[in-house]
Amino acid sequence: MSDVAKYANVSTATVSRALQHPESVKEETRQKVLAAITALNYTPNVLARQLRRMETKTILVVVPNIENNVFSQLLSGIDAVANQKGYKVLLGNINHKVDKIYDYLDHFRQRQIDGMIMLISDLSDHILQDLANELPLVITPDSSDDAIVPTVVVDNVGSSQRATEHLISLGHRRLAHIAGPLHLSSSKSRLEGYRQALHENGIRFDHELVKAGDFTIQAGFKQMEQLLLMEVPPTAVFCASDEIAMGAIKRIKQHGLKVPEDIAIVGFDNVKFSSIFEPALTTMAQPLEEMGRQSMKVLIDRMNGKTLSKNHFIYSADLIIRESCGAHLNKRE
Repeated sequence: MSDVAKYANVSTATVSRALQHPESVKEETRQKVLAAITALNYTPNVLARQLRRMETKTILVVVPNIENNVFSQLLSGIDAVANQKGYKVLLGNINHKVDKIYDYLDHFRQRQIDGMIMLISDLSDHILQDLANELPLVITPDSSDDAIVPTVVVDNVGSSQRATEHLISLGHRRLAHIAGPLHLSSSKSRLEGYRQALHENGIRFDHELVKAGDFTIQAGFKQMEQLLLMEVPPTAVFCASDEIAMGAIKRIKQHGLKVPEDIAIVGFDNVKFSSIFEPALTTMAQPLEEMGRQSMKVLIDRMNGKTLSKNHFIYSADLIIRESCGAHLNKRE
């Protein structure tokens, strides 16, 4: 195969894709590979069978960091399908260093993995194109709407709109939002859902009521502190993650206020310990394990050269009402 790759001036991975998944490469590239095979007197079907025997039955899941609780639930779903189908799952942590993705791409080129699931959103188009040209790839749990590879995502706009509308239904009119990093599409989409809920309920959007930071407890604490310093603090806060919400609640308590009596809180994700937090956290529950399972199923189809019925799989999040929103209290006048 290396002879064919050298003759055609492409990578061995491209030769593999041209033979096993021709729909994933440009027609011009496929013809170059076929011409090289003919010139070198190889038989395409024999070479394809040899490539199939080189399958590792191993896939790589790449995460931006290993600290986010969302990833463990996604991995649980991925691993369940992988075990059922006889695949091993390796975990790659880029620690927020995007260039490290290319190091993992070398594992594919060396035939150490068969495909990749990226738990990373907002990769640049040229990185996505580089990856898509080389190997079967799926992105979850978030991506831009026009991603060029298969995605398994949650409806962040609609889910965040429902979370905000729930607080509005409890009588709140001065609602704040603590967002995640605003360069991420998930953060921008959740902010948009918050804005839409305000607009549709006749509430003016106030930039001062929007704060942004990381998806962490520390960021929630810090941004809530800024909201509490306002002359008129909010009566409710929709947080872009459960960890942000937990940090916000911690700061509210330190300020001598109560949740939800003084300030109501809604989070996003439904991480496993959100139900035992004090107070128990009202949140939008992403079906993370199911999204993980679907991601693995899509990747297996891609590795087997199957044509997907669609390229983007979108899930809804469910509102889980617990104590932090104050639904059990009387509605505000």
